[in-house]
Amino acid sequence: MENLNNLFSLKAITSVSLILFAVIDILGSIPVIITLRQREGVIHSEKATIVAGLIMIVFLFVGESILSLFGIDFQSFALAGAIIIFLIGMEMVLGIHLFQSNPDAKTGSIVPLAFPLITGAGTMTTLLSLRAAYSLPNILVGIVLNLILVYIVLKSSGWLEQKLGEGGTEVLRKVFGVILLAIAIKLFKTNITLEHLIGK
Repeated sequence: MENLNNLFSLKAITSVSLILFAVIDILGSIPVIITLRQREGVIHSEKATIVAGLIMIVFLFVGESILSLFGIDFQSFALAGAIIIFLIGMEMVLGIHLFQSNPDAKTGSIVPLAFPLITGAGTMTTLLSLRAAYSLPNILVGIVLNLILVYIVLKSSGWLEQKLGEGGTEVLRKVFGVILLAIAIKLFKTNITLEHLIGK
């Protein structure tokens, strides 16, 4: 029992969970989830949750090594995620389709849902930061708790769409589209440097 207390800390788990909850912001992604569901007909909640979880856990352990292997720095990685988020925001605000996919493939549950909406550059960078401050068991529990919430929201997307109605969904889509654009621009401003503009 004492060993378990040394491994797991309720305070640490709570802190990690709240930080990841704020970064993932699954509630703020509801309009995007509904849009994907309308486009593809179905959201594979289990697939999206499992893929997002695998990405988070793998990146937690080997993320820094993977980026180093390809010679990619955190800023470049964050900028790539910002571009995808920006394009999703443009889709929502303008009512256009930039992400063209095979309707039979049903890939929306993975891109852009599992990545970068659930597990984006911000989440991955946050995980590496958390690893420096908290023990791995506490971080893993925090990840699992957030994945449970993600699954519940994804599974309830049809019910949420019905409750919001077509008008409510459209308003939310426009509002959160603008918010996504603002998040993308913030990521650009935070991570863009002169080196990225002119090349190293």
